[in-house]
Amino acid sequence: MSPPGAEAAPGAVSVPGPGSASPRPLFGSCWSCRLLSGAGLLMAAIWVFQGPWNSMKKGVPPSMGAIAQITFAAGEGRGG
Repeated sequence: MSPPGAEAAPGAVSVPGPGSASPRPLFGSCWSCRLLSGAGLLMAAIWVFQGPWNSMKKGVPPSMGAIAQITFAAGEGRGG
């Protein structure tokens, strides 16, 4: 400890004490939570992909919105 009235140097970095906790990860160590949220993300990507895909299978030419939707769904399914 420093004597009373002593000031820290302007560029000094304080060292965390034993009571300070590091931030926990978003899902901690809950693997079921991770699997559930990952599966939900993949299912959402499939659902977004199916709309334009079904119309393209019927012979309707894809619009720019449909192309953007397929690109978004492919990016969501790949990231993670």
